[in-house]
Amino acid sequence: MKTRLLRFFIRFLGILPLPLLRAGGRLAGWLAYRIPNRELANVRINLNLCFPELSAPEREVLLKTTLQENAITLLEMPAVWYGETDAWLKRLDMGAVADDIRRLMQQGKGVVVAMPHLGNFEISAHFFGAIGKATGLYRPPRKEGLESLMLEGRNRPGQNRMVATDRQGIKALYQALDKGELIVILPDQQPKTAKGGGGVFAPFFSVPALTMTLVNRFARKTGAPVYFIAFVRTGAKPEYKVIGLQAGDAIASKDAEVAATELNAGVEQLVRQFPHQYQWTYRRFQAQPDGVNPYKKS
Repeated sequence: MKTRLLRFFIRFLGILPLPLLRAGGRLAGWLAYRIPNRELANVRINLNLCFPELSAPEREVLLKTTLQENAITLLEMPAVWYGETDAWLKRLDMGAVADDIRRLMQQGKGVVVAMPHLGNFEISAHFFGAIGKATGLYRPPRKEGLESLMLEGRNRPGQNRMVATDRQGIKALYQALDKGELIVILPDQQPKTAKGGGGVFAPFFSVPALTMTLVNRFARKTGAPVYFIAFVRTGAKPEYKVIGLQAGDAIASKDAEVAATELNAGVEQLVRQFPHQYQWTYRRFQAQPDGVNPYKKS
């Protein structure tokens, strides 16, 4: 029953106009700022760690705006999942990003796309479907019934497909690169552990962050270039801007910490352009070299 209600609610959100969804997101973000909650606490801690150069009032403004933008992204997701690709592509200012990715694909080694949780990353399903075949890595959501809805929206017939974070999924990504296709990875998710080479500590906004080594392994073993990308709201027409940049050679370094530093630097470069649209609600720094969790109340 709960799953059916969830599906109905998400489908309902998917038919609402974007201005209404954004107004709802701003209201939800305002309430999240006024009512004590975990997300509010997480954002405050993250901003204090990452933006010490800002004054306390400036961080509060960024905090409030972040909660509103994160809520807007959440409410926009169903509209993206079930919207027409042509309509969504018309909302995008692609700049030179699409041409950059096509140029890299011509090298024949595929492209590793590193897409952080910045702006509305769900738009990527439409964007990549218009460029070439893309295989994305995802973690199954905890909420029962949400996975099938998410996959319906992200899998575009004949173009995109999603694979889970297991051995078969990783194998599928290597196969996609062998075919010269795109693979898409969310690079700012904290790996479960640093043991076994799954992650290393590297600076992110000058703060130690347990960082995945997966992108490095793909780049090092296949020679595929790595490209950072994000889809951010502009507040004007077109409604979204595609921003991106190619990673430096260090991303394929044999030294995992050097590669992780390059990975985080690329993510940070995009985030600093639109910091209020980043998912600061996530506990990015939960694991620390000294074992002290900054999110845990003393």
